[in-house]
Amino acid sequence: MAKRDYYEVLGVSKNASADELKKAYRRLAMKHHPDRNPGDEQAETLFKEAKEAYEVLSDPQKRSAYDQFGHAGVDGQGAGGFGGGGFGGGAGFADIFGDVFGDIFGGGRARGGASRGADLQYNLKLSLEEAVRGTTVEIRIPTTEPCETCDGSGAKPGTGKTTCTTCGGQGAVRIQQGFFAIQQPCPDCGGEGQKIEDPCTDCGGTGRIETQKTLSVKIPAGVDTGDRIRHSGEGAPGEKGGPPGDLYILIDIKPHPLFRRDDADLLCDMPISFTTAALGGEIEVPTLDGKVSLKIPAETQTGKVFRLRGKGVRPVRGGTQGDLLVTVHVETPVKLNDEQRELLQAFERSLGSGEGDGVAKKHRPRQHSFLDSVKRFFDDLRGD
Repeated sequence: MAKRDYYEVLGVSKNASADELKKAYRRLAMKHHPDRNPGDEQAETLFKEAKEAYEVLSDPQKRSAYDQFGHAGVDGQGAGGFGGGGFGGGAGFADIFGDVFGDIFGGGRARGGASRGADLQYNLKLSLEEAVRGTTVEIRIPTTEPCETCDGSGAKPGTGKTTCTTCGGQGAVRIQQGFFAIQQPCPDCGGEGQKIEDPCTDCGGTGRIETQKTLSVKIPAGVDTGDRIRHSGEGAPGEKGGPPGDLYILIDIKPHPLFRRDDADLLCDMPISFTTAALGGEIEVPTLDGKVSLKIPAETQTGKVFRLRGKGVRPVRGGTQGDLLVTVHVETPVKLNDEQRELLQAFERSLGSGEGDGVAKKHRPRQHSFLDSVKRFFDDLRGD
């Protein structure tokens, strides 16, 4: 995964002085230090990110290389990194440019050099209840393990590796071009210095076979869609003894039949009867902790929002627990029988005859306000 720009991490400009770099780093270190944020994985990540950025930019030589070549110019040069190698892990400055400027930067890639394993991402779907309360889940992720047939050597049992004849076992070849001596990994042995003439048929000469492992993952309470949980060292294995990458658990909350989430708040649409809306009453509202009673005042209109404090979500990074926001919707009766229709018609007549009727205006103020606006609109069109 791509690293952020070091200047952006520290929040300074590219021409920042050494003092400005130090002040910026101290401010971030104090804010995100693990001792001040126990159990907060994001704070730990930000702390390590700031440490890595400062270790590079505070060193004039590394800073110069970074300004010229970006992260490629300093990876593997001793920066703090994430989990022992950073998101990219990968090659150092000499490794990347050694193919062209081998002698200038001290030779080509080291024979059999170890490299960090790739980071892995696992998309984990959770129910809203699991995300709010926290849970522990078991997941299966791909990995590799030493081949039992060849004991991890990559060679067919009874055989072994032979010295590469192209590079003479050095792992690199040199090409003279004018004043420059170009050194690069041997194309025949891939920089190993040795070759497998008769590879193991089970692992194809890699010395490892693909498999899966089960990992127990603790999900903290309050996570939301888009949150990531890092498990250091649980990514793809490194090559040639290199450290493994990291595993990132990406959270995705499944749709809920009753609730929607808005940060720490929960939203719920609640249908109520025409009678309850007009006369008022008490209804039962579902929450993640069980049912609660909600008083509906008389003359409640569709779209009215009621707030139940503390019935939302407690954020994973701390803070005040959210609320449950209940939006009521007045439901129009359907499939009426003849008697019910007659009762409603009688009720409608009791509300008044219509426009200009004082009784009707009293009982249906919004409707009559709208009709007044319509009348003025058409009067203006006619020029009255």
